[in-house]
Amino acid sequence: MEKEQIQSLIDAAIAMLDFAYVPYSHFKVGAALLAEDGRVYTGCNIENAAYGPSNCAERTAFFKAVSEGARQFRAICIVGGPEGALSDLTPPCGVCRQVMMEFCSPEAFEIILAVSRDMYQVYTLKDLLPMGFGPGNLEETL
Repeated sequence: MEKEQIQSLIDAAIAMLDFAYVPYSHFKVGAALLAEDGRVYTGCNIENAAYGPSNCAERTAFFKAVSEGARQFRAICIVGGPEGALSDLTPPCGVCRQVMMEFCSPEAFEIILAVSRDMYQVYTLKDLLPMGFGPGNLEETL
């Protein structure tokens, strides 16, 4: 991806920090998901007093995209920190990596972890989930 496109995703992810609902952890996360057709879907984390029903920013973005018909994705940018202060990279949790595995090519899908427009690292899904279980594992073999 070109630097300008990465920075645009970073800006969109950072903007989502304002909408995070985190009364328990106080750890805000924002995400911006780039679909293959160029549309960007955003998400923030949303906590719940029962904890289990909480939803990560990455899954919020994926679920919004899928609910609107998108099924192919190129990249996601993730930012986060205590009270929204960005000081370190915020990688996706295991559940979010599994959701990515459902819809994305492990070798091609890019995960951008950012602290700012100029401080970021890019990984593939395979880098962060080297032996992921996905739809291909359920295909019949002859």
